[in-house]
This record gives sequence, structure tokens and C-alpha cells, in this order.
Amino acid sequence: MSTDAPPAPAASTRLLASGALNARLLALGFRIITLAVILTGIVRITGAFTTEPSWGALRYYTVLSNLLCLVWVALLIVRTLRDLGTAGPRGASTPSARWSGAVMMAITVTMLVYLIVLVPATFQQEGDYVPFSLTDNLIHIITPVLLILDWLLFVPKGQLRWIDPPLWALIPYAYLAYAIVYGGLGGEFSAGQTYPYPFLDVATHGVSGVALWIAGLTVALVAFGYLYVVLDRLLARAFRGR
Repeated sequence: MSTDAPPAPAASTRLLASGALNARLLALGFRIITLAVILTGIVRITGAFTTEPSWGALRYYTVLSNLLCLVWVALLIVRTLRDLGTAGPRGASTPSARWSGAVMMAITVTMLVYLIVLVPATFQQEGDYVPFSLTDNLIHIITPVLLILDWLLFVPKGQLRWIDPPLWALIPYAYLAYAIVYGGLGGEFSAGQTYPYPFLDVATHGVSGVALWIAGLTVALVAFGYLYVVLDRLLARAFRGR
């Protein structure tokens, strides 16, 4: 009987599992840092620890989507810690690859609307607001990038479905329904302003203009969601071939 030891797994097998880094300790460290960054952005935008916190910030999709990311990353940390204890340091840890995609897309909406719609609008209207402050960067850019990186690095690939992008759109649409109802009933997002974002200003754009904005953004964001699905499929296929 042969006493030869079984061949050691290839480096790619040791380091990668289903298109994700096969390293729970690395994922845990990354996720703890991500949680701290998200929490910092939320604390800064709400002024939570100041004498006059701005809780009205919680009416905006930007802050709510950051809170969603905070909860999700906390769940990822709990899952990673549990898997470290039960299955060891090798492997990927996420409650659901599809939910990871949904949260990633929800915060991607925040980043894209900020960069494509809100920032250009600041150069077309008067006001003291200056984009790309530290707080703006944390909640609009850095948090989305960290969630995208977490999905790219630590979430198994090949589990997203073609139906997912329209389903992901339900998250911003739920906010849209809230914003329209709240503003329509006279609720203010800031002093004298019954809409959260300029493209939802019916007085300026009219109902048809706002509807066109919503339709255009829906098409663009769902299309971007399909880029994630295609990338998911390509990465899964690439690592299956290894």
C-alpha cells in the first residue's frame, strides 16, 4: 500500500473558494474596519454625539442605505465569527450571497445618484453646499466602495440571478414611496422643503418631469445591477475552470 501523502492543494484552491477569498480571518478584519467606517459616516452626518444632533438626516435615502449597510456588515461579522469557531479559518462566510448583492446595490444607488445627479446639480444652482467633504465621501463613496469590495473579495460567486436587479430596485422604490407620501402630506425634509432630492421637486419639474427622472434612474440603476450579475457569472465561470 502506498504511503505517499496526498498532493497539496494548488495555491489557487487554498486561497480561493467559489470566487471568494478562502480566508475568514482576513474577511473578519476587513469587515470590522468597514463597520467602523460606516459608523463614523453615520455619526458625522447625524451629529449623534453633539449637543444638537440632526436626526432629520434619517429621512434621507443616503443615511438609511448607510444604516442598512451597518446592520448587514454587523451580521457578516457575526456569521464570520461563528464560522471561524465551527469551521476554521478557511472558507467564505455570508448569510446569503444574493442579500449581499441586494445591500451592495442599495448603497451603489447612493453613490451613483450622488456622483451623476446631485454633485452636478451643485454647480448649476446657488448655495453654500460644497460636495466631496469628508462626511460626504464617507457616506456616498467610501461605504459603497467597501461594500463592493466585500462582495468581490469574500462572497461566493455564481449565486446571483437574472431576476435580482429588478428585485433590488424595490429597496430604493420603498424609499421613494415613503418620500412621496411624506412630502405629499406636508412633511419637510429640511426647512420649507417637502422633497429629499432636487429631481423629486414637483414644483420645478412637474409631475411628468419627476416621473421621467424616476423612469430614467430606474433604467440606469437596473442596468447597472445587471453588470453585477454578469460579473458574478464571469467570476464563477473563471474559478470553476481552475
